Amino acid sequence: MDLPAAFGRYRGALDGKLRSLLSSGLPAGGHPEELHRMLRYHMGWEDDAGRPVRSDGGKALRPTLCLLACEAAGGDWRRALPAAAGLELVHNFSLVHDDIQDRDPERRHRPTVWRVWGEAQAINAGDALLTLGRLAVLELGVEGVPAEQVIEAARVLDHCALEIVEGQALDLSFEERLDVTEDAYLEMIEKKTGALFDCALRLGGLVGAGDSSAPDVLGGIGRSLGVAFQVRDDMLGVWGAENRTGKRPAADIRSRKKSLPVVYALARPDGAAAGELARIYTQARLSDADVSIVLGALESVGAREYCREVAEERRERALTELAGAGLDEGPAAELRQVAEFILERDY
Repeated sequence: MDLPAAFGRYRGALDGKLRSLLSSGLPAGGHPEELHRMLRYHMGWEDDAGRPVRSDGGKALRPTLCLLACEAAGGDWRRALPAAAGLELVHNFSLVHDDIQDRDPERRHRPTVWRVWGEAQAINAGDALLTLGRLAVLELGVEGVPAEQVIEAARVLDHCALEIVEGQALDLSFEERLDVTEDAYLEMIEKKTGALFDCALRLGGLVGAGDSSAPDVLGGIGRSLGVAFQVRDDMLGVWGAENRTGKRPAADIRSRKKSLPVVYALARPDGAAAGELARIYTQARLSDADVSIVLGALESVGAREYCREVAEERRERALTELAGAGLDEGPAAELRQVAEFILERDY
């Protein structure tokens, strides 16, 4: 499924804002050049020697949702650009740190920051992205957003960042366990992924509608979409095509991730599939034969179909809330298109 049109409409202004923030936040002569280079590299603007490159830089899904939510709530999306850019920087902070913790060697088809500059410097890069994201939201005041709303936006973003870290801590704690329940897993992804989707739509609603009920309604819609997005990611991590995802087939199985398909299969009371999974997932390294056994076990319990049902349920919950939110119809229709994309995407 192709990206909805909204992703292209905002992209130029968003990229311009991000570049401006990184330039103004790290003024010439006032920062270590290596730090600035790491940030530009991670954002996809330069190679590791500082040479400009052409890169898509990812889908910019979360800032797009923020700007759409602002329009849907009756506002001018341009006023929300500092919030959208701040979200993208906080998201990228989490990616840099996740890559270190998950030992991922590549992101977007090239080496991750920690593989190029080492773990310690990558931590610094992630910290800088988080701080720049927080500073970005304060620029809402320059766009004419009232001071009390700017303060609330800053609080919302900080609360979101804390939830992301809590979710990552839970995710890491699951790595050596075989007793992770589905409820515990859903709690983890609501924090690690759902919180930033919540924040995106909530901030857009705050800028677009001020102190009405719209930010809370939009935040709830975002959280449901975030869970649907992550469950779809879990499916792609097991069954996605390498030429679309850029990852090896069954990449999440090879890294023994406790994603929803595996959590679901391990919890089945019938035993056989769960027993095979438990045996294989206690091994330090999985062979191709082990991966095939795990894939067979997941198919035998209908894990793919179950994950699809969970993602569809969250999407339908979001769409029901969206239909009753009283938002501007044009942007609301585009939000529905994004919800469809989240569930049908193959990358």
